Amino acid sequence: MFIKVLLLAIFFGVTVAIGLYCRKHASDVNSFVLGGRSIGPWLTAFAYGTSYFSAVVFVGYAGQFGWRYGISATWIGLGNAFIGSLLAWVVLGRRTRVMTRHLNSATMPEFFGARYGSQGLKVVSSAIIFIFLIPYTASLYNGLSRLFAMAFDVDFWVCIVIMALLTGVYVIVGGYVATAVNDFVQGVIMLAGIIAVIFAVLNANGGLMGSLEKLAFVEDAAVSSTPGIFASFFGPDPLNMLGVVILTSLGTWGLPQMLQKFYAIKSEKAVHKGTVISTVFALVIAGGCYFLGGFGRLFADKIEVRADGSVIFDSIIPTMMSGFSDLLIGVVVMLVLAASMSTLSALVMASASTLTLDFLKGNVIKKMDDKKQLFIIRSLIVVFVVISAAIAVLQYNKNVVFIAQLMGVSWGALAGSFLAPFLFGLYWKRTSKFAVWCGMGFGTLFMTANFLTNVNILPAALFPVILRSPVNAGAFAMLAGMLIVPVVSLLSQAPDKKLIDDCFSCYDEKVTVALKESLGD
Repeated sequence: MFIKVLLLAIFFGVTVAIGLYCRKHASDVNSFVLGGRSIGPWLTAFAYGTSYFSAVVFVGYAGQFGWRYGISATWIGLGNAFIGSLLAWVVLGRRTRVMTRHLNSATMPEFFGARYGSQGLKVVSSAIIFIFLIPYTASLYNGLSRLFAMAFDVDFWVCIVIMALLTGVYVIVGGYVATAVNDFVQGVIMLAGIIAVIFAVLNANGGLMGSLEKLAFVEDAAVSSTPGIFASFFGPDPLNMLGVVILTSLGTWGLPQMLQKFYAIKSEKAVHKGTVISTVFALVIAGGCYFLGGFGRLFADKIEVRADGSVIFDSIIPTMMSGFSDLLIGVVVMLVLAASMSTLSALVMASASTLTLDFLKGNVIKKMDDKKQLFIIRSLIVVFVVISAAIAVLQYNKNVVFIAQLMGVSWGALAGSFLAPFLFGLYWKRTSKFAVWCGMGFGTLFMTANFLTNVNILPAALFPVILRSPVNAGAFAMLAGMLIVPVVSLLSQAPDKKLIDDCFSCYDEKVTVALKESLGD
């Protein structure tokens, strides 16, 4: 116990110290929200990766999908690395940095408002972010409960208070720079932790080949009658697994807390370096998490089940680690805390800045100087942390089903609403305001209907069986938006030429570069 408490005390001390050290970099709204748009490649890449992968992935998704798909769940991690990280940086990174700076937008709704010349889009998109980020934020606490109970034998609310308090302190005091620096430290802990955990789990089952051999003998007639299916290349259900890959990989392209990392990056060189660093980070963390989860069935005799015999997915990863040494358990707890706190800080920063700059400023509060904006953002960070913690406690203690379901649709609703409008807004001049309204409307309404179906308010017959899962529904909403926005744009009135020329003029500005970067011809 002394070792575990000591590790946590060191982790907490470093976290708070970074927040206090970085307070000088949070003196105005631009520096507080975006770090003055001067964040280097390592901090940006780690901030992107740690915001991407939280306890939801490590404890929830890795356990759940590893159990369902076996070792083939590793494909989800590879999709996260190459689609959610590498391709996202290549396609969105520099263009996002260039246009958002040109339009002077610090948030996604500000971008929509300026890019499409619509105050309505700005307000509505900020409302969508507020509604769907809160339950997503609350879900971050869930993965901690069983790990803390295993390691320290403490109640769930203690975990929530510690995590919420620490995150709130360093974000409020140090702003985006403190968040980025802490993300780097937390990312290093996550890398070391996941590698150590994988080696420990495999070692307990005879190494890599011994573990794969044992997994090949696992059978579950309810899933598949094919021998060795859980140790196979594509697993028992590749179609549904594809839905998970799309949602968790392509989804990052439309999430405000992820794209905001591109707003703050320093330079072209930083974009190139950040692309490589972020991809490697995702390969290790996401690939490692889902690879680890694929061996969950080797611990089937120890995993918790409900009264009806169904597996409690959140118990799989903690059960796999219950036999670790005290030192390794302490590292695992730090790993999950780091993953959750980094994502929580990104979410509350995105929520508070969006609500302040896009909803309250100019609409509810007509006059708001820089100092007042900063005060309101900090105040709202406190509010969001408290609300998300309260929702997490309510869901855990009362087992309120609709909260858990709403958490499940959050990612799909946000990405389904914003991915296509943001992507086409960066690349295609013909993208119309009406098409963006249609894309956002479809994503939000489709995922809301899916949620109402899953809590039995609407009849299940409204959705085909394959789309009743929030995961598949979210993947479908994103792909549908990629079709709706260009088709409606071509059929609707073209956008104002003067507005478009101004928005895209930033790409035509001339810059001087060294010969090693361009031959000059």
